[in-house]
Amino acid sequence: MPLVRIDLLQGTTPAYRQALSDGVHQAMIEALQIPPDDRFQVITEHAPGGIVYDPQYLGIHRNDKIVLVQITASAGRKPMQKRKLYKRLAELLQANPGLAPENLLINLVEVVWENWSFGNGVAQYMDQ
Repeated sequence: MPLVRIDLLQGTTPAYRQALSDGVHQAMIEALQIPPDDRFQVITEHAPGGIVYDPQYLGIHRNDKIVLVQITASAGRKPMQKRKLYKRLAELLQANPGLAPENLLINLVEVVWENWSFGNGVAQYMDQ
């Protein structure tokens, strides 16, 4: 049920964006135990100036290859799962498409189960 938003600057290839998509999804399968077919993502490339970031916040040196990954998911994951997600995401995206870990910013947004509708105007998880 996660909804993933991946933001980066313009100029990447379709293969690069696909590798980002695949790596994020694989990390969620491994760390958050989501079903393999639970894949909902929005990938947006921005014009120069469309992503504003501090190049040295917290002593981490970033550049214009920065990728912002926001994952909205149902609440309830344990801190260990979240740590595993962040670590695994950095590992997978470094391996393919070659994203430097310092250029990966991850934001996990947790919402309650009844805040989801997957179609037909129905809150499928409301009564669980």
